[in-house]
Order: sequence, then C-alpha cells, then structure tokens
Amino acid sequence: MSIPIRTPTWVSKRRLFEQKLSELHKCTNLNHLKQVHAQIVKTNLHQDPFVAPKLITAFSLCRQMALAVNVFRQIQEPNVLLYNTLIRAHIQNSQPSQAFSTFFEMQSSGMWPDNFTYSFLLKAVSGQSSLPLVQMIHTHVEKSGFCSDIFVPNSLIDSYSKCGSAGVRAARKLFTAMNERDVVSWNSMIGGLVKAGDLGEARRLFDEMPERDTVSWNTILDGYVKAGEMTAAFELFEKMPERNVVSWSTMVSGYSKTGDMDMARMLFDMMPIKNLVPWTIIISGYAQKGLAKEAITLFNQMEEAGLKLDDGTIISILAACAESGLLGLGKIVHASMERTRFKCSNQVSNALVDMYAKCGSLDKALRIFNGMGNRDIVSWNAMLQGLAMHGHGEKALQLFFRMKEEGFEPDKVTFVGVLCACTHAGFVDDGLHYFHTMERDYGIVPQVEHYGCMIDLLGRGGRLKEAFRLIQSMPVEPNAIIWGTLLGACRMHNAVELAEEVLKCLVKLEPSDPGNFSILSNIYAAAGDWDSVSNVRLRMKSMGIQKPSGASSLEVDDEVHEFTVCDRSHPKSDRIYHMIDKLGQHLKKVGYVPRAY
Repeated sequence: MSIPIRTPTWVSKRRLFEQKLSELHKCTNLNHLKQVHAQIVKTNLHQDPFVAPKLITAFSLCRQMALAVNVFRQIQEPNVLLYNTLIRAHIQNSQPSQAFSTFFEMQSSGMWPDNFTYSFLLKAVSGQSSLPLVQMIHTHVEKSGFCSDIFVPNSLIDSYSKCGSAGVRAARKLFTAMNERDVVSWNSMIGGLVKAGDLGEARRLFDEMPERDTVSWNTILDGYVKAGEMTAAFELFEKMPERNVVSWSTMVSGYSKTGDMDMARMLFDMMPIKNLVPWTIIISGYAQKGLAKEAITLFNQMEEAGLKLDDGTIISILAACAESGLLGLGKIVHASMERTRFKCSNQVSNALVDMYAKCGSLDKALRIFNGMGNRDIVSWNAMLQGLAMHGHGEKALQLFFRMKEEGFEPDKVTFVGVLCACTHAGFVDDGLHYFHTMERDYGIVPQVEHYGCMIDLLGRGGRLKEAFRLIQSMPVEPNAIIWGTLLGACRMHNAVELAEEVLKCLVKLEPSDPGNFSILSNIYAAAGDWDSVSNVRLRMKSMGIQKPSGASSLEVDDEVHEFTVCDRSHPKSDRIYHMIDKLGQHLKKVGYVPRAY
C-alpha cells in the first residue's frame, strides 16, 4: 500500500503566491482585477510586502486610485518600495499633489526616500510655476547624498529645463558642477536649451559632446526644424551617422510646416522604414495645403500597407481637414473608421464634430455630437463655434443654454463662440450682456480674442464710436487684428474720419501691410473722394508696397481650385469666364449695378 506524499504547507502557499502574482500581471479588466483582489484578501496575501505593490500598480493602470490607496492603507508598516509605488501611481494618474502628499507622509513616518523616490517626484513637475518644487527636491537630494547617483541629477536637469528660462539657468549650473556626465546628461541639457530657444548654445554643447547617440542628433535636428532653419537642419541630417524613423519624420514634418511639400514628399519616399507617424505627417501636410488628391491617395496607400489608424493619426488628419476645409478627405477618414469599427475616444469624436462643423456639414456634426455618450466642454465648444461661424447664431445660443442646463460650465473658448454667434445673428445688446457676464458670473477675464469679437459685433451693428471706446479701454495693447476689424467696419459704414484715425494706429503696428491702405482707398472711393484715393495709391507706391490679389478656393470632386482676379491659369478658364459673363448679364437684367471702386 502506497503512502500519499503531502505537499508541505509552505510550498502550497508559495505556489498560490506565485499564481496570484502571475494573474495580477495579466489583469487589464477591472472586474477581473477585483476578483483576483478578493481571492488575495481571502488568502491573507494582500498584506504581503511583495503583493501589495503589484496590486497598487494594477489598480493604477485601471485608473482606480481610490482602490490603490485603500490597498496601501491596509499595510501597517509600508516600506520604501510601497511608498514609491504609490507615488508613481499618483503621477501616472495625473495627481501630482497627492504624490507630494504621499512623499511628505513618507518623511513624517521616518522612512528615508531613495533615489527612485526623487526621480518619480521630478516627473510630476513642469512649467515655470513648478520651479520652487524642483528646487525643493534638489535640496533634499543634496542633503540625502544622492547627487553621486548620476540618474538623479540627470532627472533634475530634465525637470529644471521644463521650468522656463530661470529653470534652464539652474539646469546649466547643475550640469557644469557635475563631476561625472553621461550621454543622458548632455542630451538633457541640450534638450533644455533647445526648448528655451537658445539654439546657438545647444549646438555649441552638441559639438563639445565626447560621445553622441541618435537622441543627441535628433534633439539638435528638432531644434533647427522648430526654428524653421531647414537649410541647417538638412546639413545636419546629411551628416548623421545613423538615422532612425524619428530623424526622417522630423525632416518631413519640417518641410511640411514650411510649405515645401515637394521636399517633404521626396524625403518621405526615401524613408527605408515608415511607421504611422511619417504617414500622418505627410497626409496632414498635404491636407493643410489643400492638396486633396495627394492626401487622399496617400491615405489609401497607408491603409493598403496594412497600417491601422490610431487616435493621434485620426485627430491630426481631421484637424488639417478642418483647417483647410477638405470635407472630402474628412469623410474618407470617417468612412474608414466605420468600416474598421474603430472605437472612438472622446477626443476623436470631438475632432469629427469639429471637422464637419468647420467644413459646413452641420447636420453631420450635430448627429455625431448628439450621439456622443460622454460629451465634454470641448465637444460643446466645437459644435457651438461651428454653428456660429456658419451664420446659425440663434441655434448656437440655444445650444449654449442647453449646455448650461446639462451642468457644463462655459470657459473662455465657449464665450468666443457665443460672441461670434451674437455677431452673425445681429444680437448686439445680447453680445454686450454676455461679454459683461464673463468675469462677473464665471470669473473669466476677457482676452484679446473676446475683445476682437466685440469690436466685430459693434462694428457690424454700426456702433463704431462705441467700438473705438472699447478698444481704448482694453487692459492690454490692441493688436493689428483688433484695429483691422474696426477698419473693416468703417468701410462697411463709410466712416471716413474714423477710418483715418484707425489707419494711423494700424500703420504703427503693420507699416508695410498693403491691405490696410487698400481698405482706406475703398472707403474714399465709396465716399466719392477720388483725390484721397489717388493720394493713398501714390503713398503705397512710394512705400514700395502692393496689395496681392485676393484669392478664392472651392473643393470639387476631391480637388481644391483657387482663383484670383484676372487669372487664366486654370485649364477650364475659358468656360469659367463664359459662365461669369452669362451670370453678369442675368444680374444686369434684375437691376444689379456694381460698385465703382
């Protein structure tokens, strides 16, 4: 008779322990995670110093920080690993204040932070207002003796560099004082200088580097591209010993932003390996330039290559479509999303609403907007502004009331849409009311764009003197757009004397802009003052400025056609002018007389 061999209790617990750890690593679903957590609690493993950090991390990845904190609180004597895990979890969930609270609690408990603690905290700070926090952490690091660990001062340099010019100076001081520097130290310092706009000093450090990696080259390359110095960028690109997808994508992006699509396309075609990023850049670049056929062709090629759309690609392309009015490409992107059953995030849905609204397809925008289960303030603003900019002022204001009824607090972007809606609907007094309630009821201080809307509103309503007084009362210096808006209103109402005053202010800001003189000339012409018209034209000639011809564009069959005055470059110009002549004849029959400017 065989005697059964019993597995020792400690072995069984060990196996259970390893099984639960394995399940925690696999947990991506919150319900499954809660089930595993319940099993761990039943077996008293939840207080194990090795299991608790895994639980905190798992709950953090599921955006359940309340449950993560609850796990932490169940540990009677948390160690440094547990504190670090909770600090990192707060940071990953965009809770910097809670991360610092945990750090201060850690100190109060007598637990000494380690080098990872400070590195995690530094990831939570950025922006000029965070400089005191970085300085505080730096002081702690010095006292704790962690400056000898190169990982920590490297993190300090990176964080200082994100705190404006004062932070960059502190980073440079720390960098200079370091006894030992690695390639990360140099890259962090160069990156900080690039962000601060000190490209000359960044290049000097780059040239001094004892050893460079691909990040070093890409950092300085990105600096040249962002500064618009494409000649210097190309020279550096040619010298690179090794180029990765980031290097190529940076160059394609640079040429796209400067409008040189031929160069951008040449580099794109030369890329040895392409991921979703360069495809997105080149398609968006063509879309922003209004080159619909090229953008659509490339989008189709991208899909044929088997690349699946992600949020970033969709949002970038839709934003370019919204900017240039390429409704056709936007529809193709949307159709692709529906065909592949793409799961829309709020950001993607907002981009769709914005694209359709700005391209004038308001019914489609409203359908998507009304179908959103989790609208945010960006959703409301996109729909409101779309209605306003296309002349549906009353509907835009109705949407504004609906937004407030559903408990959404308007922001400064909302009021730009509201004031724009009042302008297009001719609701001058309503616009004044909303303008004055911004700060009084919502604590939103009017910005330049709000004043611009008000000048446009008052100007269109013929209340020019009131608009002029509002400009004079502005707490900030009015820009050329503000004065230009009032000058346009002067033209609309033939206000010659005020137009002359406005032009004086405009000339100080934009002395060589021919458009301003052209508008004044048109105002004189409308008033029949041909001597003044002649004087303005002579003045423009003496200053060597000439107004470029105005252009109009429209999209037909996925192609954008642009027209200027007396332009016969279009392949169908004969048929177009023949149609214009026929339209002119019809207009004369109904009594239309063109203005003699």
